[in-house]
Amino acid sequence: MASPRKEPASQGDVPFVDLKAQYAVLEQQIQTRINKVLAETQYVLGPEVQELEGELARFTGVRNVVGVANGTEALKIALLAAGIGPGDAVFVPAFTFLASAEVIVEIGATPVFVDVEEQTFTMDPVCLSSCIEGTVRQGVIRPAAIMPVDLFGLPANYATINALAKQHELIVLADAAQSLGGSIGGCRVGSLTDMTATSFYPSKPLGCYGDGGCIFVDDDERAAKMRIIRGHGLDSGSAVCIGLNSRLDTLQAAILLAKLEIFEAELEARAQIAGWYGDRLADIATTATHPDGYQSAWGVYSILIDNRDKVRAELTKQGIACAVYYATPLHRQPAYQQFSNGAGSLPVTEKLSHRIISLPMSGYVSEETVDHICSVIRSC
Repeated sequence: MASPRKEPASQGDVPFVDLKAQYAVLEQQIQTRINKVLAETQYVLGPEVQELEGELARFTGVRNVVGVANGTEALKIALLAAGIGPGDAVFVPAFTFLASAEVIVEIGATPVFVDVEEQTFTMDPVCLSSCIEGTVRQGVIRPAAIMPVDLFGLPANYATINALAKQHELIVLADAAQSLGGSIGGCRVGSLTDMTATSFYPSKPLGCYGDGGCIFVDDDERAAKMRIIRGHGLDSGSAVCIGLNSRLDTLQAAILLAKLEIFEAELEARAQIAGWYGDRLADIATTATHPDGYQSAWGVYSILIDNRDKVRAELTKQGIACAVYYATPLHRQPAYQQFSNGAGSLPVTEKLSHRIISLPMSGYVSEETVDHICSVIRSC
């Protein structure tokens, strides 16, 4: 099934993620599912939540999917279910959104920032190995978990990361907020690590119309614990652990079910659009690539370019939405200075932060629109 696209956006009107075009395609299906929820009035953990969990389990090939309130709490609940807490070290890239490190600090653990690879933007296994060994030598905190981030939709190097985790007896929790639909060797994101957390924020590859998230896990016992944690720690009326109020909204699940029907087609469209960008910009910028056997979900399309600020200003002037992820990496953010080794400690991350810019991406960007965007970039 080909993903329908709207007519080419007029110059001066190019959104970063075209949710309006997607809704125009899915309006009837979405309204039908919403009306069903309204008629049944089961607004919290209604049948659509269980249906969505089942469909996502089939999509990814994972035994259990646990729907939660948002992607941030998906990460937190997964860490709590794994018993991570005070005295534990969690290895995480600094080149990512705040939520990745935020949840580590909130549960009392310590983030250890790891550099990324320049070609993939994902966790550098060589740096990871060094960070683990350094943490062991220091003996202050116990290496406990690795949290790779599938930045912009590309899965991290899980073969090497999982091997390091096994060697050091660590849990691997993938932050797949941008990568649902991606794969390695035909195995989909969600099935590549011990646990995987994703977000259904509206701009994600599979996004709802508010907040939402879920956790993928094969371990039945751990999945059961996650379900208890998301519901205040209650099990059969008794508080068996300290929990959260983090249940996926039934209306959001209904919207996601409608979107899931065309998700495969949208992933194909995103890959085609990424190819168009690469073809038109490879001679003037460092464009996104991925290793053989890897498939990105193309949650965000990013390039590296030397005159980033000039390009950004011109795109904005022309009404073309763009973004910079992440101008200030986590280890340089004021709130995380106590966990940082300072400027220069993560050289690739710091280099990327000065050159990266992200361009409009969804399943609804026409080739003519890509031509227009790239011509504006080339003019700079």
